[in-house]
Amino acid sequence: FLRVESVTAILSLLKRPSEKAAPFYAGTDLVPLDLLSFVLERDTSKLAPGLHIKEVAGQRGVHFSSPDSSMSFPSSQLLVNCDLFPKGFSVVVTLRVARNAPKRSEYVFSQQGRIILGLKLSKKRLHFVFKGHAGVIKHWVFRGIQLADNQWHTLVLAVGSHHVRLTVDCNSPLEIVPSGPFPSDLNIQGSRFHIGSRGRWKGLFSGLLRQLVLVPGSDATHQICPSSDPQLAALSVPPLLFDLPVVRREGDRHVTSYGQLWFNPLKKGLYLCDGTMWITVLEDHKRLDYVLEHQVLTTSSETHDVEVFQVPGIGLMAAMAHRSTSFGSAVYLWTRTGFQLYQNISTYGALAWRHFSMGKKMFLVVSNSGGGPDKQFSSESDYSVIYKWSKRRKQFVHFQTLQTHCARDWEAFSIHRHTYLAVANHRQGNNNHTINSVIYKWNGLTKSFEVHQLLRTSGAYDWEFFTVGPYHFLVVANAFDGVTTSVDSVIYVWINGSFQVFQTIKTFCATDWEMFQIGSRVFLVVANGHRLHGNGPSQYTINSTIYELDISGQLFVRFQDIVTYSAVDWEFFSLGEEYFLVVANSFNGESYSLNSILYRWQGYEGFVPIHWLPTIGCSDWEFFSSKGESYLIYSSAKAPLSKVFMLKTY
Repeated sequence: FLRVESVTAILSLLKRPSEKAAPFYAGTDLVPLDLLSFVLERDTSKLAPGLHIKEVAGQRGVHFSSPDSSMSFPSSQLLVNCDLFPKGFSVVVTLRVARNAPKRSEYVFSQQGRIILGLKLSKKRLHFVFKGHAGVIKHWVFRGIQLADNQWHTLVLAVGSHHVRLTVDCNSPLEIVPSGPFPSDLNIQGSRFHIGSRGRWKGLFSGLLRQLVLVPGSDATHQICPSSDPQLAALSVPPLLFDLPVVRREGDRHVTSYGQLWFNPLKKGLYLCDGTMWITVLEDHKRLDYVLEHQVLTTSSETHDVEVFQVPGIGLMAAMAHRSTSFGSAVYLWTRTGFQLYQNISTYGALAWRHFSMGKKMFLVVSNSGGGPDKQFSSESDYSVIYKWSKRRKQFVHFQTLQTHCARDWEAFSIHRHTYLAVANHRQGNNNHTINSVIYKWNGLTKSFEVHQLLRTSGAYDWEFFTVGPYHFLVVANAFDGVTTSVDSVIYVWINGSFQVFQTIKTFCATDWEMFQIGSRVFLVVANGHRLHGNGPSQYTINSTIYELDISGQLFVRFQDIVTYSAVDWEFFSLGEEYFLVVANSFNGESYSLNSILYRWQGYEGFVPIHWLPTIGCSDWEFFSSKGESYLIYSSAKAPLSKVFMLKTY
């Protein structure tokens, strides 16, 4: 949580002194937040500096040998769209404190800067610290609790508006009725969680920490109590720590939990102890090791988009939109070892490729944002280009040039045997974002694409065409109107030869729409980039949303929110009877190096995360198959590389 003074810190939450006030958003409808897993699983290949995993009495815990910045993170990454700390909440902690623990208080969690909220521990006291009204720091102290006894203990601290209860090892709770209530307007904008410390040596937690879960809006006591092993009652233990079976002491003997069943309610897993380890009986897997790095492809420059397609007689190809105007973009051919350079194409600030076919003819269209060889990126007009596949030359050759305005995307589709192209014009010049995007129609007489319809857009980023029954839809991702990223994206429906407004949906710097179907159900998922209004700060950790088509109501309704980090792309695919979504997380406000996440469809639960893929400035994901194997490729807008991952299906 938040920071506490002069005690061993289990958890603390601190706020930077320079943080300015902003409109409030209260966090509601939040699920339990596993703070310890969030930190440990940032990089599963190694532990953060100053962290060690130790086993005591058959149980694993985390030991803090030194404070490290990796044990802290912005509160906005977990309490998404919440500027106010929940009025009611509980904290579940499993820890072990040695008898010779320092007499000073230590933090379970906190944060550098002004303290907002924290949990700290001394030999016989537990301190709950928070910033009360008028900025006065309040201390609610539970006295006489004996935790420094070389034993594991599970604590549940439940905070209500007018009381606070502490339950230790599922025993009768201790209760404090303070003189004043817990504040309902505790502002946490700009704050950071610190796990096991205040972000410095003083107050560093010296014991072992096994579980640390924040449960907004409810008392978690009834979720874990009663328990057959109350000292180790579990709500959510990080996977790194629950690989070993529970071991209890009975006299001088060690008795393993042989044959014991353990149900983890948060992870929805059922495990059976065989005397040496936990065997999975039923589990909602959080991570599956079936994604293997297959190829690291060095490119001539950063890449904004990848388009994978088949050319008859040639094979599988990938067109990559490179940022560099000097080297242009490239088309790669898939071989036994991966993608190999096949053709260079002159482009100018390329942002996207789209392939399409008319009859037996194959085409590629590129979105240029830099105009041409003599133009700068801020040009009033750019020229995007359509290329046609030449069977004789076995290359793509120039076919037609179209005037665009910082085009971010092309979409190709057919309606009643007519071929159309839609371009997403992002802006004209540097400041004019509310402009026309264009629908082009193929004219068989002139052998060219001609303007068919103009649609007003606001910083358009993406078009997505799809068909439901006899109806044709086109949805635009509007990103910015010149003032705010909180703008309406629009779904159009084809009526009497043109697109008409079907529905508007509020989005936040929408960068991508992906339509997909599961059975007879139709979904749309939007990638929200960030919140920005005027000169205020940008918020990159926000919800992206899945919408489902309500046939009877004839509109798309919210189905599921997923926390993303400046998301720029969604990719849907299926393997056998399973369905997946992968998101391109590009930036979290601090770094471009972060995990993009693979989600699996779980029926009524929606999509759940199952695999974390390390990416750098991820800009696009594409799924493809070749010779019975399935792959994912991602492009980087911040490094001259792309990566191919193989999906193991055994």
